Order: sequence, then structure tokens, then C-alpha cells
Amino acid sequence: MIGWGEWPGMLGGSRQSGKTERFGGPRLAGRSASLGKTVRTEAVETVDHPRLGEVTLARSSRARRISIRVRATGAVRLAYPCGVSRRRALDFLEQKVGWILAVRERLERQRAALPPQLPPAERKARIEALRRAAREDLPERMARLAAETGLRYEKLSIRASHTKWGSCSGQNHISLSLFLMTLPEHLRDFVILHELCHTVHHNHSPRFHALLDRLVGGHEKALNRELKAFSIPD
Repeated sequence: MIGWGEWPGMLGGSRQSGKTERFGGPRLAGRSASLGKTVRTEAVETVDHPRLGEVTLARSSRARRISIRVRATGAVRLAYPCGVSRRRALDFLEQKVGWILAVRERLERQRAALPPQLPPAERKARIEALRRAAREDLPERMARLAAETGLRYEKLSIRASHTKWGSCSGQNHISLSLFLMTLPEHLRDFVILHELCHTVHHNHSPRFHALLDRLVGGHEKALNRELKAFSIPD
């Protein structure tokens, strides 16, 4: 599926010493959930970072790596496994400060570019106009791209999805957001090709990306960057 708003950081990189001394004291809250014989626990705290402000730290039995998520609001959440020390997690956060600030800046530009909230009646009329346009455009576009690539899908649905541009189920049922009609045509094609590739690889493995990259003439990364500059309207 395609959808943006959160970007995970990856475990790795060299550790940086002396970076955690500036952090404020934690406010702790523990949670646990029992699923059959499996007990999952999570300890949550909030720290005050000198450049990022409030950051939520979550030490979780479900985490498999250190990860950072930047919400659409700019809020930052750092999750790390129980086997990783708090200091190591904070060192990782320190390494990613520049990346987090860049993500926040991009999100702020996207919010500034969004049109003001429409009155309910106008909003409904706009969505219905986009729905009509999507029904006229997307099925034909999907059929054409499927024929050109030889990729097959079972069913196409068009929905008013605000969370992702498109998705593909395990049964190769593809769903497209009617808000694709707010994108340039070449990005509509890119999203559809992304979902068609999921009919072969139901994941984002290297083989999936290799197939998509081949179908877009080696421009997958550039098209992904271009697509990220657009937000699905609220």
C-alpha cells in the first residue's frame, strides 16, 4: 500500500556518547496486555529534548528494533525493544535529530499548502465531483496499465480514503482513493503501478521495488519523492 505520515528509523549507526545528559527527567506509565499465554508490556515515558521538545519513549516487548515515528502533527515517538538500553535508544534519537527536523519542516510546508477547510456542503459537493471524475478516469487507467504490464487484478474499488492513495489485498483486490484525481496524471499512473506490483509481491521487498522500478523506467525513487510532496486532503 501507499500511505505516508510516519517514517520509521532503522537500528544501526555508531553510538554517540554524552548526548543524553541534556534530557529532562522521565514521566513513566506502564501498560500490559494479555493475549492467551502471551503477555505484552510497554513502559512509556516523556522526555524534553533541547531541540525537539517533548519526545515519547516506549520500551516495548513488541518492538523488534529501535524506530522513530514523526506524526503528522510533528509529535515524535521513539520505540525500542526491552533488550536495548535506554541510553542506546536515546543515542539513536540524537543521531536522527536532523532527519526529524527535516521531516517536521516538510510536514509544515504541506500543511501550509493545504486549502482552508471547506464548509460541509461545499466539501461534500467537492468529494462527489472527485468521485465522478475518479469513476470516469481510474477504471480505464487501471485496465490500460494492467494490459501494458501484463499484471492482473481481481477487482477495483474506488473509495474516499484519506489515509492512503491505494492498497491491494491478498486476493488482489485493489482499492484506489478518489483523491488520486488531485494528483498529476503521471503520479496517478505511478500509484496504480505500485498497487499492480503488489499483485505479484504482497510486500515491499527488494523484488517488489525492482519490479516497480523497471516498470517506471528506473524512476521509482524520484517518483516517490514527488508523490510525498502531495497530501491527501482532509
